[in-house]
Amino acid sequence: MNAPTNARTFDATDAVRSTVPLLVGLSGPSNGGKTYSALRLAKGIQEVTGGDIYGIDTEARRMLHYADMFKFKHMPFRAPFGSLDYLAALDHCTKMGAKVILVDSMSHEHEGPGGLLDFHLKELDRLAGDDWAKRERVNMLAWQKPKQARRRLINGILQMEANFIFCFRAKNTAKPVKNDKGKTEVVPQGYMPIAGEEFVFEQTVNALLLPGAKGVPTWASGFVGEKQMIKLPEQFRGIFAESKPLDENIGRALATWARGGDAPAAPAENDLLDEGRREATNGKAALEAWWKKIGKAARVRLAGELDALKTAAQKADESSSGEDVPFDDEAPATAEAS
Repeated sequence: MNAPTNARTFDATDAVRSTVPLLVGLSGPSNGGKTYSALRLAKGIQEVTGGDIYGIDTEARRMLHYADMFKFKHMPFRAPFGSLDYLAALDHCTKMGAKVILVDSMSHEHEGPGGLLDFHLKELDRLAGDDWAKRERVNMLAWQKPKQARRRLINGILQMEANFIFCFRAKNTAKPVKNDKGKTEVVPQGYMPIAGEEFVFEQTVNALLLPGAKGVPTWASGFVGEKQMIKLPEQFRGIFAESKPLDENIGRALATWARGGDAPAAPAENDLLDEGRREATNGKAALEAWWKKIGKAARVRLAGELDALKTAAQKADESSSGEDVPFDDEAPATAEAS
């Protein structure tokens, strides 16, 4: 068989990591510390990249509460909150020289006036008016233009030479799921970001800030929804190994990695703790078996983390079956330590 005259040619070279943009997502309900944490991260990133920090503020100028603590350019952003409106705002910031762009909140792109859900309703009105039978028939078609606009936003962001921090509002959710017996059960999902999944999944890292977290992210959850939305790639486990508020040091470490540098390696003890957190997401029985397996010395080192692990395991059991499974840790950590 003859090869086509316009056959394409390809080259393959050794993979070398180069500069990439950061897309950092901070998800959570009110009182988790999203805005303050985002500004701290932005300051740390700026110390590596240079340039200005731009804050796109959809929250009634709330970002200005921190104007005495951080130096940044403030840009109020009002409705409409369409995907292409966000794209225009981000494009304006990059043209003005922004190297770090903070958006608080990105959730308006999903459910705010002019956002994706609103766009969909307007398309239904255009295509079917008050004909409710027709509205059902064209419902999927009415998503076409809103989804295309969002895809243009995402593609545009990926082409911009800047680093981004997106704050997403979140709400406690549940959804009906059929069990093994074919019966429908309402399964808690935990705090889910108000955003399109395709947008959240584009984030380089996505942290969950629970109410009262004071900027300390949650990386392990027993809720199915939260587990899907939390994103902590392996190369960042060292950066987030310590349970502490998001700060300038973390921002600097992320920016250093994004410029081609090495991320800090996770200490061995934190690797063990990460393993425990993963086991906790499978429930108390799995956590108990793992706790007994790791040995006395390891249990002593992790004694201070046991309550948090047990809480995560309990949430996992409650979300799957609603049953409370007792946890047998053999002996109090203080007794083992002595």
